[in-house]
Amino acid sequence: MSEEINRLEALIAHQERQIQDLSDMVNLHRKEIDILKARLDRTQKKIVDMELGAAEEPGENLTPTEQALRDKPPHY
Repeated sequence: MSEEINRLEALIAHQERQIQDLSDMVNLHRKEIDILKARLDRTQKKIVDMELGAAEEPGENLTPTEQALRDKPPHY
């Protein structure tokens, strides 16, 4: 009977350690996800700002040919 109790206590201790390890891992992943979400939000904001800035440039409604003429390199 005593051996069985010792075995069960060891099993419970092992499971408690595994649960704590998994909990630590989940918390670490949550922090990493929060960081990545913040970076994604900043990146999306930059993209929107760039798109809005590009939309406000003069000549937005130019045809592709007109855009090519406007944007041609200086050596032409």
